[in-house]
Amino acid sequence: MKTKAAVLYQPQNPLVIEEVDLDDPKQEEVLVKIQAAGICRSDWHFMSGESSISLPAVLGHEGAGIVERVGPGVTRIQPGDTVIFSFVSSCGKCYFCSTNRPSICDLHMSTSSSMLDGTHRLHINGQPITPMGKVACFSQYSVVPEIACIPYESKVSPMVAALIGCSVTTGVCSVSNAARVESGSSVAIIGCGGVGINIIQGAKIAGATKIIAVDINNDALEFCAQFGATHTINASIENVKTRISELTGGLGPDYSFESYGSAETVELACEIVRKGGVVTVVGIAPNDERPTIDPVALVRQEKTIKGTYYGSSNVHINIPQIVDKYLNSELNIDSLITRTYSLDDINIAFQDLNSGLVGRGVVIEF
Repeated sequence: MKTKAAVLYQPQNPLVIEEVDLDDPKQEEVLVKIQAAGICRSDWHFMSGESSISLPAVLGHEGAGIVERVGPGVTRIQPGDTVIFSFVSSCGKCYFCSTNRPSICDLHMSTSSSMLDGTHRLHINGQPITPMGKVACFSQYSVVPEIACIPYESKVSPMVAALIGCSVTTGVCSVSNAARVESGSSVAIIGCGGVGINIIQGAKIAGATKIIAVDINNDALEFCAQFGATHTINASIENVKTRISELTGGLGPDYSFESYGSAETVELACEIVRKGGVVTVVGIAPNDERPTIDPVALVRQEKTIKGTYYGSSNVHINIPQIVDKYLNSELNIDSLITRTYSLDDINIAFQDLNSGLVGRGVVIEF
């Protein structure tokens, strides 16, 4: 079949909207009509060339849709199901899946430019197209692994469901699964975009009593206050270390989160956390950036530095929990959505993302 999609041919060039060929679903795969796709900075990393992906590619990893058809061997999903996409398709068999770390599945990572069986469903003029995260939701339709689909209640809007597929789960689970923030603790978040805001929400749910948001965009800081930040610091006009020290009685926060993605912000997250504190790196830095970490301070101050991918989540457990928290008004996802687009306007959507507009944009017209 044919599907209209946004294709990336070269970094630092606009996405090209055109018709491409989409094969039928194969073993344990499903055909999904895309209903919503989030505009996330992870896609921009590939568009800008900060991260690499096999090209051409159809981007889009934060999405939701409705199942149209299922392939052989599909048992959990049926036509008509509304599903949230996971951009990590865990095999369930490798060492990491078997030890409850499906977010770093070996098979998914070793087939990063294809489906799990190493082949492609998207083509143009006979050339294979990489499906980002095996979901490629900047398209009218996508064939995705069954394991990448998490059914959800249809009373949740597709826009909300799409954001749960990436930024909400990454942020909330970074707090609960990776850092394991304790009630009554202090938390600092560096970078208050979509993921950062959801780290704030996760910290609030965990019972943190002091939640400090750090960014250089004053509008972003004002925006994130409604999601649970108790204090804000504008790093462009304030000394972050001094202000953090003042807010934490000279100790530093119990936990710091880096959710921007740069060497400089990783270094800052390590420097501000208290002795014995936990630093959790969530953001994806450009390929060529390397932070400088003081190993003596790391030892003598007994700090812990950890990375987390997708919030170290088990999506088939955590995403339904997050949907429940949204339905119970524990998570404010509706207010995150501040603008919507058609697929034809996707390049405008990324311009808006990079201009510093607050909140999240979602493609809803395909």
